[in-house]
Amino acid sequence: MTENPSAGDIRLELRGPVALVTIDRPAKLNAVTQEMSDELVRVIHRVNDDDAVRAVVLTGAGQRAFSAGSDIRTLDKYATPWEFRNRIDYCDALRECRKPVIAAVNGYAFGGGLETALICDIRLASTSASFAAPEIKLGWIGGGGMSAFLAASVGPSNAAVMLMTGDPIDAETALRWGLVSELVAPERLVERAVELAATIAERPPIAAETAKANLRAAYNMPQDAAIRYERDLQTITFATADADEGRAAFAEKRRGEFHRR
Repeated sequence: MTENPSAGDIRLELRGPVALVTIDRPAKLNAVTQEMSDELVRVIHRVNDDDAVRAVVLTGAGQRAFSAGSDIRTLDKYATPWEFRNRIDYCDALRECRKPVIAAVNGYAFGGGLETALICDIRLASTSASFAAPEIKLGWIGGGGMSAFLAASVGPSNAAVMLMTGDPIDAETALRWGLVSELVAPERLVERAVELAATIAERPPIAAETAKANLRAAYNMPQDAAIRYERDLQTITFATADADEGRAAFAEKRRGEFHRR
């Protein structure tokens, strides 16, 4: 089911419990305008508020690009650097998604497109995908979490290579460095991402969303604090009706039915 086939060049399609979100501007390598950022904010709110949606797949339209990041031609419209600093950004929007998000990187993931992929919880890539942080070539750096997410994914030295040269890496290198989890033939990429999202959607949704929140916290806390926080989250999830159902289903050797309670 397609919810908004053309609004803001961001397309939302519901495939059962999986929301497929497509950056749909292939003629411009899926470069994102402010209007598209605004639309992504609305889509993420829609996904967060819909209990029937349990996982999200994010991809780009066409075969050439996941996203080339911000449409550079629109950046000069900001009257002042302060206005630019305080814009609502698509990376900010995506960080607000509480549901697990899988990036299906189908081509260029450059600049803000790389940041967008990095914000996703899991990244699958086409064998023809490539990744770059090319902002330095134009005289600036990324601002949507590029350095933090990239260093956490590929390590400080590999992140420095990408950030300081701006040169792209291919899909095989991205897999070797840990930037992506799996390489898939281009024609099967979205199908594979939806399959993985459907598997996650079968899990108790409170536990899945808590696992996402816990993982993000683990990157932002000292180890002892992160472990204490994890124990608190475990206690909260253990007290849910879904956890009761999980234990009962295990004891009765049947499939659990989970209702976000």
